Amino acid sequence: MTTDVAGVPVPDSKLAVQATELVRDCTDELIFHHSNRVYLFGALRGRNRDLDFDPELLYVGALFHDLGLSERFHGSGRRFEVDSADEARSFLRSHGVDEDAVRRVWTAIALHTTPGVPEYMEPEVALVTAGVEYDVLGIGYADISAAQRAEITARHPRPDFKRRILAAFAAGVSPKPETTFGNVKADVLAHFVPGFTRGDFVSTILESPWPE
Repeated sequence: MTTDVAGVPVPDSKLAVQATELVRDCTDELIFHHSNRVYLFGALRGRNRDLDFDPELLYVGALFHDLGLSERFHGSGRRFEVDSADEARSFLRSHGVDEDAVRRVWTAIALHTTPGVPEYMEPEVALVTAGVEYDVLGIGYADISAAQRAEITARHPRPDFKRRILAAFAAGVSPKPETTFGNVKADVLAHFVPGFTRGDFVSTILESPWPE
């Protein structure tokens, strides 16, 4: 039977159950609970905005969005968001999901740390980011009731979450610092990794091989 958390149905299809099992096996409890909260908060924010979204696609996007932080991707040389999105794409294709749905999930995950863009795209894309922004940054905090927050965090706890998620971000991207150029994870490395130097967009332009 479908489980409701804070009034949000949690998908229980074969696809959703297998996605849950895969992500639970591949991540620790910090990322697993965070990813579930992203789905629940994203769904609530979508409901508040009267957005018509596919719960199953939002669920998979939320569950997979931080999978690329895992150690097995440390040597990929790609942004962790792309590694996460590619894993979700492979999973969905293996279950025969149509390509438009696959594209939406891939885009939702790939853009979830690119503020100012996803909110103008398909609901599933917008709401993965909305869920991440709510759980990590507290954006729109008052949009969800205290009772709903309490029920969600009772089901998916967030002990010492601020410190622990920052540590997870640092561990996930510090092996490939070049992938933080122009994105928010550069802030994480600047704070936690001694000697880290940000890529500078202006310097990159001025020092390019073009003579003028």
